[in-house]
Amino acid sequence: MRGLTGEGSARTRGGIQAVSTASAVLAALALSVSGCGAGGTGARDEGPAHSDSVAGAAATPSAAPSRTPDTVDAVRLVKDDPKVSPAVKRELKPCVADEYPVDVSYGNMTGGSADDIVVNVLTCGDAVGVGSYVYREQDGSYQNVFKAEEPPVYAEIDRGDLVVTKQVYEKGDPVSSPSGENVITYRWASGRFDEEYRTHNDYGKVVGDTPTPEPAS
Repeated sequence: MRGLTGEGSARTRGGIQAVSTASAVLAALALSVSGCGAGGTGARDEGPAHSDSVAGAAATPSAAPSRTPDTVDAVRLVKDDPKVSPAVKRELKPCVADEYPVDVSYGNMTGGSADDIVVNVLTCGDAVGVGSYVYREQDGSYQNVFKAEEPPVYAEIDRGDLVVTKQVYEKGDPVSSPSGENVITYRWASGRFDEEYRTHNDYGKVVGDTPTPEPAS
């Protein structure tokens, strides 16, 4: 804005023909000093240090996201949960040193004040999901509001919904090569997760079954 003011002043000085050359120079110097005194150093005027910009931002309330827990001991959460089957608890042991086979995700699916926690318990060798659980904060503690313990199973958060994938095996399928999967989407309503829809995917059997021939030289 100060650059535009300087140009206007220059045009004004150029249009005044009755003023002597010395007076015009003094006037230009006076305008230059006045511009510096107004406080501007180019790019700094555009920076975030203006108090009026900060005040404007503070006056506009923003939607506060749900609080994500700082630290959650997912292993302890599962082991202390009476809804988790003894078979899954037996499977939940360190694979290497103190590394447990669990995947943990955070996200708001139930509309609570804190993010919900999704815990997937896997096997050490093949990373097959043996149990999936959702925990919701209630009165300062986390309560189990969903569980799926039919392996192979894996739960994820997708745009506020709970998506559970269950792989399907036909007779003779190795653990590493299921025949397909069922993908089930759940949505929180009336204090529980209700199934919204499901899809089924069949995996192709061509990729990986036939060795790739070497190119002709």
